[in-house]
Amino acid sequence: MYYKFSSFTQNLTGAVAAAAYNPQGLKPLVSTELPSSIFGTPTKVASESPAAVSYWGKNKVPELQKLFQKSDGVLVHLKQGVPDKLLYRTTMALALGGSIYCLIALYMASQPKNRK
Repeated sequence: MYYKFSSFTQNLTGAVAAAAYNPQGLKPLVSTELPSSIFGTPTKVASESPAAVSYWGKNKVPELQKLFQKSDGVLVHLKQGVPDKLLYRTTMALALGGSIYCLIALYMASQPKNRK
């Protein structure tokens, strides 16, 4: 005898062999036909595209490697000048301000309320 799980009763129920081997209404055969084309124009396969890829600019990696590997005593995240310094200082100011705000909020929460 064959059994299958019934989603309606949440129990095992008796079944025929075909239903037991294809549970929950799954179909035993899968169609091998390709679906019809949605768009009228054919798509280009990756192997048909040209091997050389054109970029908008030149490769800056070697110059940046030289810049970041130079031993000049400057921190890596500050080596690109003014924009890096601005971002670093803004981040540090926000972190310090948030820490002070948290300490003030903890102090205010620790004080009992005055009952009049």
